[in-house]
Amino acid sequence: MKKLRILIGKPGLDGHDRGAKVVARILRDAGHEVIYTGLHQTPEMIARAAVQEDVDCIGLSIMSGAHNHLVPAIVDELRKDQADDIPIFLGGIIPEDDELYLRQHGVQAIFRPGTSSTEILDFIAGLQDDGE
Repeated sequence: MKKLRILIGKPGLDGHDRGAKVVARILRDAGHEVIYTGLHQTPEMIARAAVQEDVDCIGLSIMSGAHNHLVPAIVDELRKDQADDIPIFLGGIIPEDDELYLRQHGVQAIFRPGTSSTEILDFIAGLQDDGE
C-alpha cells in the first residue's frame, strides 16, 4: 500500500498541540511521511505548505472553536492554488451541530477527543485505497 504524505496543521491562535503531535506520531509510526507545520499557522500558510510539499491529505487540529471560520478559509486558499481536491480531516473540540457545515466545506472526517488510533488509521487506509 502506498504511504502518504500528510500535513498536520494548527491554524489560528490556539496554543494546544498535544493532540496534533499524537496524531502525527501515530501516522509516522504507521509509515507515513508527516509534515507538521507548528502552532499559529494562517490558512494561507497551511495551504501553501500543502501545495509546496505535494501532500496527499491535510489533517487540521482546532481546539479554539474557530473551525467554522478556519476550515473554509483554508479550502479557499487551496482553491486559489487549484488544490482544493486534497482531502482534509479535522480533530479537536468540534460540536456535532457543526459537522454538516464542515463536511460541506471539504472535511472528510472529524476525530474528536477519545478517537482511537485505529479509527484514524482506517480513514487513512481508505484514502490509500482511493488513490490506487
